Amino acid sequence: MSFSSETKNELARIEPERKCCQLAEIAGFLRVSGSIRLVGGGKFQIVVTTDSPAVARHYKKMLQEYFRIEAELLIGEASALKKGHTYILTIDPEMRSESILRETGILLVREGNNYISDGIYDGIVKTRCCRKAYLRGIFLGTGSVNSPEKGYHLEFVCGSENLARDLRRLINTFDDLSAKITQRKDRYVVYMKNSQYISDTLAIMGAHSKVLEYEDVKIKKELVNQAVRMTNCDTANTDRTLDASQRQMEAIRRIEKTGGLDALPPKLRELALLRQYNPEASLTQLGEMMSPPLKKSGVNNRMKRILDFAAKL
Repeated sequence: MSFSSETKNELARIEPERKCCQLAEIAGFLRVSGSIRLVGGGKFQIVVTTDSPAVARHYKKMLQEYFRIEAELLIGEASALKKGHTYILTIDPEMRSESILRETGILLVREGNNYISDGIYDGIVKTRCCRKAYLRGIFLGTGSVNSPEKGYHLEFVCGSENLARDLRRLINTFDDLSAKITQRKDRYVVYMKNSQYISDTLAIMGAHSKVLEYEDVKIKKELVNQAVRMTNCDTANTDRTLDASQRQMEAIRRIEKTGGLDALPPKLRELALLRQYNPEASLTQLGEMMSPPLKKSGVNNRMKRILDFAAKL
């Protein structure tokens, strides 16, 4: 089972205690997973589809608890592009489908006529707890999150640009969260790639065990990356040390060929001899070998004088 499916299974076990949060979550889920059919006489039928049996059971129960209806649950074959089954919840006119559409902010009235809104009804998400519930409903309907092992990405696929903008605005009401929008064919995708934003969003929706798993993987990846950076840094420092040592050795050999190391002042001659016998030592290590010991800056200064001396020969 994918990380995204496991996350949805955890979220599907959450049962909001407050009625306003129940309504908000149902509204978010119906907004992205429901479709409306006219069945004659100006009446509506709501058809809700999901690929998750846990999500289907969850919303069947929530619809029963909040609206006191027994939505019909059917199991069908998934499309050719998907494996498994599709779970279909049907709400018929006699189950007060029109009232449900109105209360969830999907069916509104403008200039005396009914119309289907394509955004988020503000009256549903007035409070922070309801915004959390609404976000959870939309994620259970159309969201997905990558395993942190593969990469950091969380997204909500929306059917309209207006809904995508409303959803981004809702997400951005939470502290330190920010989402972006991109168009993918005829869909609009609200997404995040910042690992901390994703972790916080999972926590906001209530997927606390997945947050712990997510953070655990993040820490392990950061430790590995830090170790790689340190290794690369050590390798680079070693390479620089060896390159510098080779230039110094060449300068010392040049001095030996032209006049011998006795031509150097005693302090420089001591350092030149130490370098000859310790070609891989760092400047700090050479300073510790000198009598008396010398700091790295002092060794570096003397080595520059040796290089300058050789350059003049």
